[in-house]
Amino acid sequence: MTIKRLAALAAAAMMCAAVTTGCGDESSSAAESKNESKAAASSAADNNGGTGDTDGGELYVSAHTEQEEMRDISAWDLVSEMKIGWNLGNTLDATGGSGVDSETSWGNPTTTKEMVDVVKDAGFNVFRLPVTWDSHMDADYNVDPAWMARVHEVVDYAIDDGMFVILNTHHEEWYFPTEADKEQDIEQLTALWSQIAEEFKNYDEHLIFEGLNEPRLRGTPKEWSGGDSESRDVVNEYEKAFYDTVRASGGNNDKRALMITGYAASSSRTCLQSILLPDYNDEHLIISVHAYLPYSFALDKAGTDQFDADTDAAPIDTLFTDLDDLFLSNHIPVIVGEFGCMNKMNDDERVECVEYYLSEAKEYGVPCVWWDNGAFVGEGENFGLLVRDDIIPDWRYDDLIEAMIQSAS
Repeated sequence: MTIKRLAALAAAAMMCAAVTTGCGDESSSAAESKNESKAAASSAADNNGGTGDTDGGELYVSAHTEQEEMRDISAWDLVSEMKIGWNLGNTLDATGGSGVDSETSWGNPTTTKEMVDVVKDAGFNVFRLPVTWDSHMDADYNVDPAWMARVHEVVDYAIDDGMFVILNTHHEEWYFPTEADKEQDIEQLTALWSQIAEEFKNYDEHLIFEGLNEPRLRGTPKEWSGGDSESRDVVNEYEKAFYDTVRASGGNNDKRALMITGYAASSSRTCLQSILLPDYNDEHLIISVHAYLPYSFALDKAGTDQFDADTDAAPIDTLFTDLDDLFLSNHIPVIVGEFGCMNKMNDDERVECVEYYLSEAKEYGVPCVWWDNGAFVGEGENFGLLVRDDIIPDWRYDDLIEAMIQSAS
């Protein structure tokens, strides 16, 4: 393990947890360290039959073992079949605990098929699955088989419901987009995506890969301000490595839809126009962007709890006109992989914002995926919609769900 990785792991272990969106990191229920070290992850696996299976049972075996027939459909046409999506946030992307126990380390319960069924039955047809892999990899970047099996199981929950599934790499603290760091980052990124691509190569077009989640200069003044030209260029190199790895992996991956992310998945025009597609002749690529807008209303805990579409919608308008100018007008599809407006005890205003946002998105042909972190109360960023009870999962805000489904339909 290199000095850089040891330093990154040590720094991560010292970070405190806080409830965040997909733009940030942990739930307030996580009093444990940011990431487990590789040695701890390997030890946990060794103590459970070498698999990390904390239940001591058999690993999940998918029924999707044979290569499935896959439509040779362009990403543009594929995205047109998507309506509205939901993120299983702060769950398989959680970084506390060890082994498969990390799924519940930020306070959300173990994901069940019943939860995913409720999402499907409500009218969502896109299921984004954020996954953190770093604390489940050994020093040689091998993914713990028990963790891979658990990810596979949750993917199948949604695939078997006929949903589109977006599988990503999420809170990965090891990539830091600078020239000095990129060589090792690309080495690990390639190793990781080689394994993911191999695991899921037989799936049809309903499974989509998203290479990176908000790659940025973490912990610096440039983290959320658009980075700099070097960091934006290095992110493009990361995406090229992801692209080349998946395309060379066999099975259906030669024409699988891949989501390409710019610096921090930012919706700023500077970051968006810096995105370089790995291959402009490949019709199976999608731009990924995150946009919690208007920021003061949607994401700023100290911001306003009021939204009036007549006076406050300009940032939403700008987002979609920029996406149209840079991508959509060139027949390059876009998915807003994370959006939402946190609960500030303002149900009516949230409904109005969602109706406006999703109506605009529908006009431009851009499906949006709500960030649900399972948080409803407290001082954190409360984006929870689904009460993930393992007996009877249900929605907390019926009017908001209805507004989302109707606006996107």
